[in-house]
Amino acid sequence: DSKVTLSGLLNFIDGLWSACGWERLIVFTTNHVERLDPALIRRGRMDIHVQLSYCTFQAFKVLANNYLGVTSHPLFSDVHHLLQEAKITPADVAEHLLPRALPAGEAEAEACLESLVAALRRARPETEAEAVAASPAAAM
Repeated sequence: DSKVTLSGLLNFIDGLWSACGWERLIVFTTNHVERLDPALIRRGRMDIHVQLSYCTFQAFKVLANNYLGVTSHPLFSDVHHLLQEAKITPADVAEHLLPRALPAGEAEAEACLESLVAALRRARPETEAEAVAASPAAAM
């Protein structure tokens, strides 16, 4: 088993900077920045930190336009409301729009948006009333 130590990683990163006369761009990603050692993410080693958030309605509109050529649709209001409740990434949103990205007719855009609305409904946290209604005791 070969294990990379923090010291080894820091030496490698610092070696990249000192070994070349031009700028290098290194991209690190994590879901848990709070677990990273401060020595790894200090200024000078990682100068720019970019927080990638969940999908906003503005981002959705860009995706809908890019993938479907749609700038407005009656389902946009549902998407807007559901995006405020659901925790879903732009990549997850695009997944519902991407399969139909090529010559999208209106019916195809409708199907994509309906698929997205269904996914957003599944992704949002269940309200207490919905949980009670879905419980086996409520069915009796």
